[in-house]
Amino acid sequence: MEANKLFYFYVLLCDDGSFYGGFTTDVSKRFQTHRSGKGAKYTKVHRPVSVLYSEAFTEKRAALQAEYRFKHQSRQQKERFLQTQGLKPRQWRLSSN
Repeated sequence: MEANKLFYFYVLLCDDGSFYGGFTTDVSKRFQTHRSGKGAKYTKVHRPVSVLYSEAFTEKRAALQAEYRFKHQSRQQKERFLQTQGLKPRQWRLSSN
């Protein structure tokens, strides 16, 4: 294993206003993969528009656990999580233009 390698849990905002939580070693590259339709099944249908949140971990297991916890929460709990990370609801509300 590489020294100082980081693992990331991330949250995407999708074009229908839904959230997608994932795991990667490169958030930017993974976001572009999702945008191209080659990411996960979910993001093929619910296209991501932005990265709302990412958190780095030194251990892969910890990042995967964060992803699991996020994915198994209700929408309200996910919003509360994002707010505790300093995000405001306007950051995940899509404009109707």
